[in-house]
Amino acid sequence: MLFESSATVKRCSSLTMADLCLTVSMSALCISFFIAPSANAATKNAARHHLAHGKTHQQSAMKAPQPVQPASRLARAKHPTEVNGGNEEISVVAHRGVAGGGLMPAQHVARSQSAVTREFIALQTPTNSPVQLVNSLPGVVAVKQDSLGMSPVDILTMRGLREGQIGVTFEGMPAQDPLTYSPFTTLLIDAENTGSVRVSQGSADFDAPVINAVGGQLAITAIDPSHKAGGYVDFLGGTHSSQKEFIRLNTGDIGNTGIRGYASFSYTSSNNWRGAGSQRRYHVDAKFVKDWAPESKTTLIFNYNRQYTTPYLNVTLSQWNQSGWNNNWDSKYNYVGDVSYYKLNNWSENILSVALPSVFKLTDGLTLNVTPYYNNNTATQTGGQAIPVSGGYVGATQYGVAGSSFPSFSIPGAAVDGNGNMAALLVDKWKQPVGGVNASMTWTHGINSLMFGAWYSYQTHTEPLSYKLLDASGNVSCSGKGTCPLSLNGVTLSGDSWNIWQQQRMIYLSDTLKLLNNKLEVSAGLKAFMMERSVSNNVYNNPTYKGTGQYFQPLPQVNIMYHITHSDDVYINGTTAFRAPVGTEAYVPDFSPTSGQITQVVKIKPEYSISEEIGYRHRGFYNFSVSAFNMNITHRNISSQTYLTGSSGSSVMIPQPLDGGGETLRGIQAELGLAAWHHISPYVSGQYIHATTDTNFVVGDDALPTKGKLAPDVPQLTAALGLRYNGEHIFGNINVKYVGSQYTTLMNDEKMPSYTTMDVTLGYKFNSVKYLDHPQVQLNLVNVTDTHYLAIANSTTTNAKTTTGIYGTSIAGSSPIYTIGAPFGAFVSVSSGF
Repeated sequence: MLFESSATVKRCSSLTMADLCLTVSMSALCISFFIAPSANAATKNAARHHLAHGKTHQQSAMKAPQPVQPASRLARAKHPTEVNGGNEEISVVAHRGVAGGGLMPAQHVARSQSAVTREFIALQTPTNSPVQLVNSLPGVVAVKQDSLGMSPVDILTMRGLREGQIGVTFEGMPAQDPLTYSPFTTLLIDAENTGSVRVSQGSADFDAPVINAVGGQLAITAIDPSHKAGGYVDFLGGTHSSQKEFIRLNTGDIGNTGIRGYASFSYTSSNNWRGAGSQRRYHVDAKFVKDWAPESKTTLIFNYNRQYTTPYLNVTLSQWNQSGWNNNWDSKYNYVGDVSYYKLNNWSENILSVALPSVFKLTDGLTLNVTPYYNNNTATQTGGQAIPVSGGYVGATQYGVAGSSFPSFSIPGAAVDGNGNMAALLVDKWKQPVGGVNASMTWTHGINSLMFGAWYSYQTHTEPLSYKLLDASGNVSCSGKGTCPLSLNGVTLSGDSWNIWQQQRMIYLSDTLKLLNNKLEVSAGLKAFMMERSVSNNVYNNPTYKGTGQYFQPLPQVNIMYHITHSDDVYINGTTAFRAPVGTEAYVPDFSPTSGQITQVVKIKPEYSISEEIGYRHRGFYNFSVSAFNMNITHRNISSQTYLTGSSGSSVMIPQPLDGGGETLRGIQAELGLAAWHHISPYVSGQYIHATTDTNFVVGDDALPTKGKLAPDVPQLTAALGLRYNGEHIFGNINVKYVGSQYTTLMNDEKMPSYTTMDVTLGYKFNSVKYLDHPQVQLNLVNVTDTHYLAIANSTTTNAKTTTGIYGTSIAGSSPIYTIGAPFGAFVSVSSGF
């Protein structure tokens, strides 16, 4: 559009009412996709001409400061840099490229913000999830359980806060479980289609549709469709029988419709690197763009993922010190009731996501953004469980005892161990559809920019647990009555049977003023967040079968930025955030067939935070950013986990939420990246943080003396080093990550050691040959030193050792459970555009 005539721009700068009406419903929108004329063919030709001559975002970074807009809207409005001017994009080729080899693009917002671009993503193992791609950024620790990065569970910390405290969005829609706040980026998009991943340490986009962003935000975008028809293929092979096949097809511009898009399919598989088991993943991505007019477009996003996984066994510190990597599932069914048999412990998950983000320039200075979305997640998790022949529980009622309405189990040929327990397979199935819409209007006039918006989301969740009888060989046996599922008197044996619904609303208003000849930008806003949640556990005879929660929280914030020069900014901000209690255990109890009720309802209060930040940023041949921050959290919700009835009786882990009380986090973070110099681009980042618990932890009628102790799961020092070489044919990359030691209990009586890992990339780019556009071969080495390390505490506890409380009570300890980090892995991939 840079080459449009003024008359053309004037003619196309706003939408007709007919165009707007077509976007009201999905059906009408689809019709308009295929009959609407192109905005202007000259625009597209000019854009291709513009890209072919090597224009990059790095060059635009040197321009005068741009008006402050919500970052999510800016990201949505810009097109990722296309490469090579050929049929397909393989890697970014530019004069200098993004600073730090794609690890430090220029930022223009009044807060700490970092990102990785396609330039960096293309050099990583093409199976990494978006979470794993940001591991080098300041304050971020992304956990990798296997070298391929295929685990369906994303685990990370940012400024010492866990993934459940970080808002995650994908193309403007939420990308995490609304109840547990667990992100699912591994299931969301292939690395080959990931355009950028941005982290905002400490605060989220003002208009982001997230309800848990106490620790900040992670925002993911997909690459935009090319204007030219073609495709891209990628084939990978490596250690542990790993393989991936990927293909993407681009439509290019479809006639004069203004539509372009792509669709891709991939298959990935690998054997588990420790113990028996394997992983398989089938994935589809699609993205189509309809350009209505300059600065007005609608995008259709579609993602589908089906994955089968044998999860890795987690360990305690003593188990790790004793057996290290040898803590695994059993490869054979060794005895009746062997709950550690790998075939019993599996996870399968299907997820479908659809979004329709749209931006419409209604008039000069008036813009409408609308993002409706839908997500449907269905999954099945299985595990081994010992079921008593008598004396167990149907919901809250004991069976096989005097006076019970339920008899003992009497199943002919059932395999029973020496303790009078039958072996069973726990089957945990859930279905969770989520739908919502986020819409905002932005009006810019002179030095003032006003934004008003609203977000609504509705979710349901059903999750019945049941059990199937196992024979003496560990296989499911459904030959007798009441065996699949196990039942007594027609009542299914179940520990939990969840039925949940939740709706959330948010309205937001912000105003930005540009003063002193646009050098000073002052922005203030207020969000009002409302949530209703209903949780039912419909097991038999549950006395507390239903719990509800209603929450309302205003969230003010202010941001101030001063442009010292066109390359230098200073900023200060104050923000607030809120998170409703995590999981179901804050509303209704859990049950077990072996023990009856196993958790108490803990009325956890919502988590609330107040943050302040001051920072400086420079953009140019080198990009530099530094910020100091302070955060105060009240009622920090700690998401812990424990095995259902102890490792001897169950291999299934259940949530165990804790109210960690108050917490204060203070620290400093910095990053430095240079643009390419003699083909070399270095990058370095680091963070120091001091986090303390501000209150004592109440246990019954006593309390643990936790006040003043270091907060758990917070490494005081983290650092990363990156170095990229990008020659005409040869390219390479080195990434080193250091994570300091950290306490894993509130009492600071157990500590996880520090660790350092290093990943290396080497590759060669060939010249284009006939129909092959710049084919290349790439070698990725993960954890090249084969470091053995614990990556993170999967279960944080109050105290690991028996401790005397403030008032003299002996308080028993429980060991934290840890996730083991990924070992060395070597992967070769061959790719090409066409």
